[in-house]
Amino acid sequence: MSIKQYWDKAVSFSEYLKDAEEKLNNPKNQDEVDKKQYYELALQRMNRAIKTFKKSEEDVQALKNKNFKGKILIITEAWCGDSSQSAPVINQFFEGENEVRFFYRDSDHSLIDQFLTNGAQAIPKVLILNENYEVINTWGPRPAYGVELLKKFKADPENYPREQFYNDLQVYYAKNKGKDTIAEILDLI
Repeated sequence: MSIKQYWDKAVSFSEYLKDAEEKLNNPKNQDEVDKKQYYELALQRMNRAIKTFKKSEEDVQALKNKNFKGKILIITEAWCGDSSQSAPVINQFFEGENEVRFFYRDSDHSLIDQFLTNGAQAIPKVLILNENYEVINTWGPRPAYGVELLKKFKADPENYPREQFYNDLQVYYAKNKGKDTIAEILDLI
């Protein structure tokens, strides 16, 4: 399938939020029931990100200077912690400039399998597309600082346990408010 075909199957951010609320409030299968707490937490985080993210004039100008005419396709799932922090920020930053759509990783693994992170189907995976729906670069699943925290956890889980990693990552996201995510994506355009 071509990237354009995946794009055509993807949804807008408002549809993405609506789908997440539907899965939280009216789960249709056992997987959605099992992930109920993750949907709930993700919706809280997305709503907080929507309220707290502010476009910087510097970043807006940087985007204009790049004369980017493409689109942003995010491979994701609404229950994902990293996605809940970055998806709303990316959507808000590009809103009115470049179209952003969301493709559900678990609806068709053939897309994410082309963009693995260290062999894993890690999400979110942001595909930066040109006007012809060709992938010009990718970003994800988290900002560089988050990647370093994960490396620290994996290198020494005994002294840096999972709970501490998750806590540190969430504190970082809350304080950073999407600035690093946007800066890193702008560098790739």
